[in-house]
Amino acid sequence: MAKIFIADHPLIQHKLSILRDVKTGTKEFRALIQEITMLLCYEATRDLPLEDKIVETPMGMCNAKVISGKKLAFVPILRAGTGMLEGVLELVPSAKVGHIGLYRDHETLKPVTYYCKLPADISEREVFVIDPMLATGGSAIDAIDKVKEFKPKSIKFMGIIAAPEGIEALKTAHPDVDIFVSALDEKLNEVGYIVPGLGDAGDRIFGTK
Repeated sequence: MAKIFIADHPLIQHKLSILRDVKTGTKEFRALIQEITMLLCYEATRDLPLEDKIVETPMGMCNAKVISGKKLAFVPILRAGTGMLEGVLELVPSAKVGHIGLYRDHETLKPVTYYCKLPADISEREVFVIDPMLATGGSAIDAIDKVKEFKPKSIKFMGIIAAPEGIEALKTAHPDVDIFVSALDEKLNEVGYIVPGLGDAGDRIFGTK
C-alpha cells in the first residue's frame, strides 16, 4: 500500500505560505518552488540504503557512509513540473532526467499526452515523477502509467500541494507508488482547481498569466 507523506517541517510550511500569496511575483515564486522541492526531496530520499566506505580525512582513516548503488531519475510532468527540477538536481546532481508532456482538457479534465522522453536505462533506476499540483490526479496517473511501461525499479510521486480527490485517485490507480507532498488542501472546485491552492502553478512559474 502506498505511503502518503505530508510535510510538516516549519521551513516548508513557512515557504508554502509565501508561495500561496497572490502578491508573490514570478521570480520569488520560482525560487520558492525550488526550495520547497529540495526540502521535500530530502524526505523522499530518506529510505535510500547506505553502505560503508573507507575515507581518508586530514586526521586519519574514517568508516563513512555512501548511497548503495542507487540510480535515480526525475521525471517532471510538463510544463509545471520543470519548475521543481532544479531543486531536486541540487540534491542529486548525478540523476538522469526524463520528461512527460501532458495537458488537461478543460472540458473533460482528462490528461492528453503529447510528449514522452525517458532515460534509456530507466529500467535500472528509482524514478521520481514530479509535478507541483496533484489536483484530479489524472496527469500523475497517466504519467506513471507511461513510466511503468519501462519497468523501473520503483516509482515515487513528489508534489507541492494535493487535493484529497487527487490523493485518493492516485492511491487507487497506483497503490505501489508512495506520495510526497507539502500540503493536503480542502477540495477541488467545479473546474478542477485545488482550493485554497495557489492558482495555476505553470502560469505562476513562467509568468504566463
